[in-house]
Amino acid sequence: MTLDRNADYFKNTDGTYQPYGMMLSLDMFQCDASLFNRNSIESFFDQLCTLTAMEPCELHFWDDLETPEEEKQTLPHTVGTSAVQFILTSNMVIHTLDRLESVYIDCFTCKAFDPNNALEFCRDWFRSGSGRAVYMERFSEGLLRQRQETDSLARDLKTWDW
Repeated sequence: MTLDRNADYFKNTDGTYQPYGMMLSLDMFQCDASLFNRNSIESFFDQLCTLTAMEPCELHFWDDLETPEEEKQTLPHTVGTSAVQFILTSNMVIHTLDRLESVYIDCFTCKAFDPNNALEFCRDWFRSGSGRAVYMERFSEGLLRQRQETDSLARDLKTWDW
């Protein structure tokens, strides 16, 4: 199968291009580690999907719940729960670090959502005292060319600190 380079599915009627998708990455610190468990994370994903109007699919966890004691993670940057929430338009990933009271979240989707609302929800859910959020648009080839021609690539990356 070959890609038809002339077919640009992301072109608007006015000749401009729209983003392929969106990516929101959150690094959250001073969080409430009592929320770093499967039940809380499953509820978190359910509510985040509702807030962003995403259709949840499969949810997969990785943690030490059923791991023999001698095989469990012991380093501060590896003790925690990780999960992937597949959604109809891509995925959401979380990594919690219990001892560091930190949460790392990536939301990637082809469907638009409000990154400010998602950030506020995530920050509130885990009671984050500080952190950083990075938002960017995922480009189609046409949008990349358009932004290069207008020298406007820098505007597509936004960061927030709290």
